[in-house]
Amino acid sequence: MKTKKVYGLKDMEVSNKYSKGKLIASGVIPFAFLIILIAYIFGPGSELLDLGIPLPEITMEKVDFLDSEIQVTVRNTGPIPVEIAMADINDRIQPAAVEPDRYLERYETALVRIPFEWNEAEPYRIGITVEDGTRFEKEIEAAAPALEPSLELVGFFAIIGTYVGIIPVMIGLLWLPFIKRISKQKYHFFLALTVGLLLFLAIDSIEEALDVSNESLAKSFNGTLLVATVVVLSFLGLYYSGEKIVKRAESSKLAKPVAIALMISIGIGLHNFGEGLAIGASVGLGSIAFSTFLIVGFALHNTTEGIAIAAPMSRGKLMIGKLIAMGLIAGSPAIFGAWVGGFVYSPFTSVIFLAIGAGAIFQVIVVIMKWIKEESQNNMSSSAVISGFAVGMLVMYLTSIFVY
Repeated sequence: MKTKKVYGLKDMEVSNKYSKGKLIASGVIPFAFLIILIAYIFGPGSELLDLGIPLPEITMEKVDFLDSEIQVTVRNTGPIPVEIAMADINDRIQPAAVEPDRYLERYETALVRIPFEWNEAEPYRIGITVEDGTRFEKEIEAAAPALEPSLELVGFFAIIGTYVGIIPVMIGLLWLPFIKRISKQKYHFFLALTVGLLLFLAIDSIEEALDVSNESLAKSFNGTLLVATVVVLSFLGLYYSGEKIVKRAESSKLAKPVAIALMISIGIGLHNFGEGLAIGASVGLGSIAFSTFLIVGFALHNTTEGIAIAAPMSRGKLMIGKLIAMGLIAGSPAIFGAWVGGFVYSPFTSVIFLAIGAGAIFQVIVVIMKWIKEESQNNMSSSAVISGFAVGMLVMYLTSIFVY
């Protein structure tokens, strides 16, 4: 007579624990072998792979012109440690002090202080030579005194940020009553116009990030890939949080148009922070002189950002307080960006924030495209949508001529 085995609760728990243990082990074992391989390559296997001669590389990230002194912030971005041997200006060797010391491990920074009587607005070629005789050079088109934090400068950057960020966005919001009264087809035109405006801003942010990367970031940081990675991660993170905001708006008193306008404001704000960084850094490096014409150009260019916020808000209840708050969210980051760029400029930080701004704007574009699809009943190829998109890009291009 055959007997059936009866498994109790304890047997099932043991079986489940055993299965989980196998699952964890199957995930950990490949990592363990990878760690062993890396340890071998850096350990006993390094002699087998030690072919060729590693070359030194240093990057001059920042040059400050102070009273009778030029200060250069350098970073070792090569594969091997280096020792700074000497410094020169316009091919003439100059005495120099290196703080904290001349020896730099990989990615370590040092401050090279060169006593020198420089003249404002003159070009200079600054060279740093390491112990094996390799020389690295950075060209400064026009010397300008380094910015030192003061209440006067803080106020100056706040005024510039207000002129180029807050005021233009607020002026753009004044189109809301007009957009509120137009027909549905014309409303679709303005929504598509918003997409065109934002797409231009996103491309502009990526272009600026790549320019900063090519000019001031070491090759070892892989600037192009860094920008692409940050754009994608920023897009994914904000898309996830944006979807939650929209769903919460649909299930509560918060209207969906307000939620979309809020996301637009955040995306534009991140872009304007990067724009402020560029403005502050340019003033600090002496490569930009603010004139009435230039401020007018920035104002024309950024006023269109207010239209982007006003378009979705026009289909909801008019809330002046929320509208002003969104204008501040979109425009005021230009002030903070100018402070950071002018006083503590870092090319790496600039690249990161410009790329984050681009990713944020791409996320907003996706949200608005969904909104247009719902509003137009899947008619994305109507003349209003196509022409609005084209006009948005064209308007941003024409206004950018006054800025760049």
